[in-house]
Amino acid sequence: MSGKRNHWHGKKKINLALQGGGSHGAFTWGVLDQILQDDRLDIEAITGTSAGAMNAVVLVQGWLEDGRPGARRKLEDFWSSICEESALSMGQREFIDRFFGAWKFDNSPFQIWLDYLGSFASPYTLNPLNINPLRELLERTVDFEKVRACDEVKLFVAATNVHTGHIAIFERDKLTADHVMASACLPTVFQAVEIDGVPYWDGGYMGNPALFPLFYESATPDILIVQVNPVERRMTPRTPRDIQSRLNEITFNGALLSELRAIDFVNRLVDTGKLQRATGVIGRMMNRGRHAHEEYMRPFVHRIDGADEVAMFSASSKFDTRWAFLTHLRDIGRESAKNWMDTHYDSIGVESTLDLRIAFQ
Repeated sequence: MSGKRNHWHGKKKINLALQGGGSHGAFTWGVLDQILQDDRLDIEAITGTSAGAMNAVVLVQGWLEDGRPGARRKLEDFWSSICEESALSMGQREFIDRFFGAWKFDNSPFQIWLDYLGSFASPYTLNPLNINPLRELLERTVDFEKVRACDEVKLFVAATNVHTGHIAIFERDKLTADHVMASACLPTVFQAVEIDGVPYWDGGYMGNPALFPLFYESATPDILIVQVNPVERRMTPRTPRDIQSRLNEITFNGALLSELRAIDFVNRLVDTGKLQRATGVIGRMMNRGRHAHEEYMRPFVHRIDGADEVAMFSASSKFDTRWAFLTHLRDIGRESAKNWMDTHYDSIGVESTLDLRIAFQ
């Protein structure tokens, strides 16, 4: 964001890549809150999936309203609304709880009934009217017409094409609530989101988050990944919900690890001189114009992941929407971002701070 209108004066530019992960997306809220407060980074582009996509569009909406302070307030308002369960019926609340979740309803009659039916019935049977309070919340929070018109930041939202199994990337100038809800559409909970006759599921299956749009569309080589899904868990899940949650984590990290392998491969070829490193605009588009110039962008990759502090929570804690838990994750995110900035700020624009080979091994 260049921010002439809203005084966005970061000293260095960076791209953000925001993972999805249910209520653990509140960790990302904390990271964004710290970056917005710190004022040293200028965000050129954001790619997000599921809860990461929601964080992205809410941030842009708030920034349009009142710059950095507006973005911080809007993010807090959004996550506060997630847990305002008193305004919802038990049935409505359960659909939010099954996306962001709430372990405290594990033993509720409604939850037991849903888990039982869900073992042999699809969302088309369980939720024939396709009720989704998350969409209503998103539409109340974000004016998508204004977001589409904002040329201060590039936005990329990932979803999975159900028919082809391919990743779909929706860009800012076309974004609607449908696109964001498609990115967050868990197929065991919600009916596929149809856009122009094509059904979509959660983008995490093919890109969580998708990094490649940043290579093609951004002039900034630095990518900061905000990762909420632990790559490792030193425990064996035993309950049906924990087993499914761990399967989702492994699947949702798979596409990211594949992209990190590809980046490491290209970087090594560039570093050894086997590929020509780009120095101009063409090069900052990851060889998009290679028919004219054989030049390759060399990205600098960084990561904030909360490490052991987030990994200590079980996978099923992604179903906890209590305000105390969300703000605890936010605080962990803020502290993680502060520590990362204090330690690695000088490396931005100079070198990667994430050892890619260790990250994907």
